[in-house]
Amino acid sequence: MLAKIEKISGVVPAEGEVPLFNEGEAVAIAMRSPIGHYRMPTYLRGKRGKVEAIIPGMAVDNEEEGYGRNAGSKGHYYRVAIPMTEVWPDYIGSANDGLRIEVFENWLEKPSDV
Repeated sequence: MLAKIEKISGVVPAEGEVPLFNEGEAVAIAMRSPIGHYRMPTYLRGKRGKVEAIIPGMAVDNEEEGYGRNAGSKGHYYRVAIPMTEVWPDYIGSANDGLRIEVFENWLEKPSDV
């Protein structure tokens, strides 16, 4: 079970410390095709889901770290639940079936119709 991120009264967080998305919030995975190796599978780019959990603690962006561009900056990872019908529109299994993936914040955005 993941720990909840608690807010402490009177403490002002530094820029970037507060997650951009909340549990239960609808998100879309960015539709972009950078050159090189990136950790977001191509078949999930542009798909929609919901934030199932915010992974506790901040972490480095592994993609940027892999290219030597990180310089120690950190962000948030989220567990995103994506319905199987979003991944495969003709999926005929249970409506409860889905895919879970941990996604770094820079790959997530608010869906365009929200």
